[in-house]
Amino acid sequence: MPPDAPTVPAARRLRRAAAPLSALATAGAAWAVGAAVDPSAPGSPYPACPLPALTGWDCPGCGGLRAAHALAHGLPGQALAANALVVVAALALGTALLYWLVAELRGRPVPPPAVPAACRWALAAAVAAFTVLRNLPLFPPGA
Repeated sequence: MPPDAPTVPAARRLRRAAAPLSALATAGAAWAVGAAVDPSAPGSPYPACPLPALTGWDCPGCGGLRAAHALAHGLPGQALAANALVVVAALALGTALLYWLVAELRGRPVPPPAVPAACRWALAAAVAAFTVLRNLPLFPPGA
């Protein structure tokens, strides 16, 4: 640590780390449930997405539970096939939560991100493109 950096007592750092630890614990609990319960199994307690039943299209989140289940079991190929967007989002969220925790433990809090409007629009466009592309018949049935 540089000599001019302020030092934060360990007890205060641990108190400040309560929020990221709580967020990580919540994400971990959700991940554990996703790992324990197979969404593809008959009689799965997860509800079916209504969008495919109503429109025939998969929503951006369709396959997300299968992707999380596959990732939790160390099957990244299956996870990407189920829903690549959820895989990328899970990795980004996990990285952000760990970064937040480390920053709080070091006594250097992370300010809330200021996301420019252009980035928000680009993310919305990427999700829309993902939704359209995943519903195009790029591959014939049984291929």
